[in-house]
Amino acid sequence: MSKAFTRESDDAPEPRPQARAVSGLPPGTKNYMTASGARRLQEELKRLVEVERPQISSHAENAEARHKLQALDQRILRLQESIQSAVIVEPPPKPWEQVRFGATVSVRDGCGNESSYRIVGVDEIDFDQNWASWISPIAKALLNARRGETVRFKFPSGEAEFEIMNIDYE
Repeated sequence: MSKAFTRESDDAPEPRPQARAVSGLPPGTKNYMTASGARRLQEELKRLVEVERPQISSHAENAEARHKLQALDQRILRLQESIQSAVIVEPPPKPWEQVRFGATVSVRDGCGNESSYRIVGVDEIDFDQNWASWISPIAKALLNARRGETVRFKFPSGEAEFEIMNIDYE
């Protein structure tokens, strides 16, 4: 076919459809989530649907905006699925002597260095804040431990022991 009979936009590469995000949960596992995590996801969903999507949709005639819209729609779908499948776990009653889902656990390693980890749902993970999924190796090592107890954890670089210093919930 001669170039005279084609549009320039026909030459532009079509944006590739993005693969749907796969849940970090093993098949058949419940999507546990803290109440604050569910609120954050609902707030993000509301912002995306009510603010960002209409802004991007108004420019849907250009290819870049269509690509952004497609990515945004994937995120909206993922958030809707996460919220719909969420099983909200409330903190246990006081006293907080044992590590459970939603706990923020302060630990001290063998060198005396202190750090803390919060055990959250797979959709709430935040590495910058040390929020670890309840199915992660560090969370599995900490879950059910009690204040004052020592737990072992295997890092890729070796094994460490942590003493449980404090257990707190939001």
